[in-house]
Amino acid sequence: MFENIALKAFAFGIFSAVSLPLGAITARFWNPGNRIVAAMMAFGAGALLSALTLDLVGEAVHKGQFYPLAFGCILGGLLFIALNRLVNSKGGFLRKSSTTIAYLRRKKLKEYKKIFKKLSCVPLFNHLPPGEIKSLLPYVSSRTYQAGSTMIRQGELGDSLFIIASGEVDILDEKNNSKKIATLGKDDILGEMALVTNELRSATALAKKDTKVWLVLKEDFNKVIQTSPELAKEVKSLVLKRIADLKSKDVIHCEMADKWFDRAVRHIDDEVLAPTSAEIKEAATHQHGAPMAIWLGILLDGIPESFVIGSSILHGSVSLSLLAGLFLSNYPEALSSSIGMQEQRYPFKKILLMWTSLMVITGFGALLGNIFFVNAPHFLFALVQGIAAGAMLTMIAETMLPEAFNRGGPITGFSTLMGFLVAVFFKTIG
Repeated sequence: MFENIALKAFAFGIFSAVSLPLGAITARFWNPGNRIVAAMMAFGAGALLSALTLDLVGEAVHKGQFYPLAFGCILGGLLFIALNRLVNSKGGFLRKSSTTIAYLRRKKLKEYKKIFKKLSCVPLFNHLPPGEIKSLLPYVSSRTYQAGSTMIRQGELGDSLFIIASGEVDILDEKNNSKKIATLGKDDILGEMALVTNELRSATALAKKDTKVWLVLKEDFNKVIQTSPELAKEVKSLVLKRIADLKSKDVIHCEMADKWFDRAVRHIDDEVLAPTSAEIKEAATHQHGAPMAIWLGILLDGIPESFVIGSSILHGSVSLSLLAGLFLSNYPEALSSSIGMQEQRYPFKKILLMWTSLMVITGFGALLGNIFFVNAPHFLFALVQGIAAGAMLTMIAETMLPEAFNRGGPITGFSTLMGFLVAVFFKTIG
């Protein structure tokens, strides 16, 4: 009798996840448009929302187990967030376009904050409107100089500003037997005058170690000025009134620099942070452990409910709406992620193997859940239901709905509603 129940749990787990390899197979032969993928993704999210509301949260509340349920939901949500961040840092963010964009946006914002923090102490930038200076960000590039290479040469026309991110730079006076004037390190800035004047370089800058810098070219700075009348006015005023102060390297008061930094960061908008296709491609190239991280990320997205499936059989029959919600959500999840992995040039066999292995793991997860929860008290069952519901809800909010909206926009809301209603319909006939 026990073996039959365990096998039944395994079969239900397989059924709920068989749509994973089906989605991968579909992606092999059909690449639907973004709006279709978005509608399917939102539909699956709605179905999953209905399933976790009616069959996980609703059932536990009905049995008077709200507190273990609530604790489990919070724990499940926090676990998903922590593990999702860990997996993404190893390359798992490549499993969906929405997770890729979100990850690169956070990374880009972090880099821009570093740039603004450094610019806030430069007199030239500190006296410009922070709301306008954001338009310069797309032109800020990074460059690495090998030890011994010349960054700028004395007597040449200045055409760039350097912010040292790492390494060391020797400043030399070649007119005085290459006498060392100073050694600059991380966060130091040189060449800011080149952006507003046509003066020649007053010294030579030589990379003492391998040095990475943030670079702002004069021609790019001029482009920004030409498109921003307010910025052009401020720069003109600055050149006329503060050129002497810039030459004497006046120091900006820390409090003033911090205020400018705070205002500048608030003006970084979505358009500036949006990663380019080149940045996405570069990120994929540098993530050598991405296939395993993607697999772990997909496992993280889909495995919590398998334990609930197995344990549910011990408390009666598995809800048809729960199975339907999981099946309907897994298919577009696999379809969308498989399309993304194909775009990253992952072989079809590897993609299919990843999804098939997840289907099998889901089956065994249901089997283990069935075994583990034999004679378990109701509060423990409610706790696990809460963990699954919390992880699933957080996953829907962080990955499924953003992916759908990123691809389809307004169609997301109505498709989510339809998926929710379909899962509710299965509840009425189950």
